[in-house]
Amino acid sequence: MQNGKKPVLSLQDGSKIGVIGGGPAGSFFSFFLFELAQKKGIRIEIDIYEPKDFSLKGVPGCNHCGGVVSESLVQMLSSDGIILPQQVIRRGIETYTLHLEYGSTKIEALKSEQRIVSMFRGSGPNGSEVSDIQSFDGFLQDLCVSKGAVLIHERVTDVVTEPDGITIITAKSRKKYDLVVGAAGLNDQTLTLFKKLIPDYTPPKTAQTHISEYFLEKEMIDRYFGNSMHVFLLNLPGIKFGALIPKGNYVTLVLLGSKIKRKIVDRFLRSKSILDCFPEGTDLKNIKPCQCSPYINIRNGRKPYTNRVVLIGDSSSSKLYKNGIGAAYLTAKAAAYTAISVGISGKDFKRSFQPVCSRLNADNVAGKLIFFITTIIQRSHFFKKVIFRMVIQEQEKERGKRQMSSLLWDTFTGSASYRNILWRSVNLFLLGKLVWKMLTGLFLLPKKQLEKQ
Repeated sequence: MQNGKKPVLSLQDGSKIGVIGGGPAGSFFSFFLFELAQKKGIRIEIDIYEPKDFSLKGVPGCNHCGGVVSESLVQMLSSDGIILPQQVIRRGIETYTLHLEYGSTKIEALKSEQRIVSMFRGSGPNGSEVSDIQSFDGFLQDLCVSKGAVLIHERVTDVVTEPDGITIITAKSRKKYDLVVGAAGLNDQTLTLFKKLIPDYTPPKTAQTHISEYFLEKEMIDRYFGNSMHVFLLNLPGIKFGALIPKGNYVTLVLLGSKIKRKIVDRFLRSKSILDCFPEGTDLKNIKPCQCSPYINIRNGRKPYTNRVVLIGDSSSSKLYKNGIGAAYLTAKAAAYTAISVGISGKDFKRSFQPVCSRLNADNVAGKLIFFITTIIQRSHFFKKVIFRMVIQEQEKERGKRQMSSLLWDTFTGSASYRNILWRSVNLFLLGKLVWKMLTGLFLLPKKQLEKQ
């Protein structure tokens, strides 16, 4: 308090903001806050605390992510003035190839905005000698620095609530801020610090995943993978989603599920569907992949804000099993708008920021139902055959009629909201076709013919 008055809970000219976490969420927030502050005519200072150096290769510069964003997000970033350079985009994904135990089929994006792009979050995997890779996270950081942000390569060790601000403490410094933003993802140590600031905050529930980077010559990747993301719907315990994503001289393996252990990964890599994607005789173990087992947000956090404090991105709300970068963009932009245009009190964030988180949370309820249905399909040889036939037949028709293909594309790539996917899946015409294919499979096709397909 100053002169017996309560401190003003809004950003003023000269306000200082501390952002803990320099990944996409922290950088998006800083970028948008600078933009909005400039429009409002106020001067602000932003410090970004990030111990990692995203210009480095391997673990020191990696943010443990599959590295895929939708074309629609790329276009939204472009409209906001964030133009991704060619060195960041490693490959444009125009199709995905669906793999089942008994076959595969290629599915095209119905619209250009449904395409996705692949990239590296750091500057490449361990041992990479490719020099033209630019980190997505590093690019965003540089953009913020060019606007005036100060990047501090130090780990935050403590945070303290003061009467007129929040103090951030590292091994080398101690500085007070008018607003502190948590954008450190699912880092347990950092979330524990924010729990001190927000006693009512409930951190997200997480699940362990698996990511590996496999090196291949570019000619081999062009030949065997092309501009296609390979998606696997195999009946393997614990795996909800598996994908191979081509990126320049590397192919990224992403396995998502409830608890991905080493035995599950090895079993997945031994499956014929995986081995057939690589050149004959490839020993995946001898490629020496850069690999990690990061955690993802499977149930969003609760009340990620209080006076002068807000958490964004994975620390608050994300998209179930998909598109964490898109959720970081949405929550960061909402938090920046609230801080500049509404205020920085807990009530302000509840009124203006929470609705964005609530929409993501509600969408994830639909997502859980979709993945529950997907799990049932994964375990059913019959259901997979029915859907497989539908997709193959749709690929032979005009694009506007590919309803099942479109649903699968959006489910696996994250190009649409889960509620939109769920709503489209109850289309009577689509359900009628599905029932007809099921009846055909049961009664009209001889058993031997079923086994051959």
